[in-house]
Amino acid sequence: MPPVRLQKFLAEAGVGSRRACERLIQEGKIAVNSLTVTLLGTKINPDADRVTVGLKPVGVQRKVYLALNKPAGVLCTSRDTHGRKRVLDLLPKSLPRLYTVGRLDRDTEGLLFLTNDGSFSLRLTHPRYKMPKTYLAEVEGALTVEQTARLIEGIPSEGQCLRAEKVFEVHDRGSNTELQLVIREGKKRQIRRMMKAIGHPVVRLTRLSIQSVNLGELKTGQWRYLTDEEVRKLMHLSSPENP
Repeated sequence: MPPVRLQKFLAEAGVGSRRACERLIQEGKIAVNSLTVTLLGTKINPDADRVTVGLKPVGVQRKVYLALNKPAGVLCTSRDTHGRKRVLDLLPKSLPRLYTVGRLDRDTEGLLFLTNDGSFSLRLTHPRYKMPKTYLAEVEGALTVEQTARLIEGIPSEGQCLRAEKVFEVHDRGSNTELQLVIREGKKRQIRRMMKAIGHPVVRLTRLSIQSVNLGELKTGQWRYLTDEEVRKLMHLSSPENP
């Protein structure tokens, strides 16, 4: 293999995201051939150099890409000191160590990707590429046409302007309203904040799709491997040439 940047090697070995690996390097937790490395951009030869995190050797793992239907009440964090259920608890122990690609908050359900490929994770979560994500939201009360327009125009919240790219399939559900939204920004709890700001708190929120991949027939708590074609398409659609 040709020389590669240390943080890229670590990310592709499943140590963490590219940014997380950069922090490990800066914190002096990575050694190459028993010498601590703290300089970002250091290149290594994967075939000849021995890389360790603490005392644990690191090798390139097979890359794994999963789609999972996250249940409500399950955390996306890799660790939880309170013993609450995590997404990782839904996966078999035989899989390599995986990380979520972005997050869904505890009460949100639906499509979530997991991988040990740091480059894939970075491409899909970097704000530059603005991956479209479709959500199904059930909210309190009846949504007016004017309020729907506000969701697209943008709503100020905590110093940010939150907006949906598209709002469609708006249906009256008695005392509640059901609607679908496409967002690209992915700000923290974005849809919940938007709906609360216009007086319609979210009752239930489900992510239906990320870019070209849909939730499909996956039942709550189930997972599947992404196909090679799905991975290639996601990487292509998240490239700088396809904003």
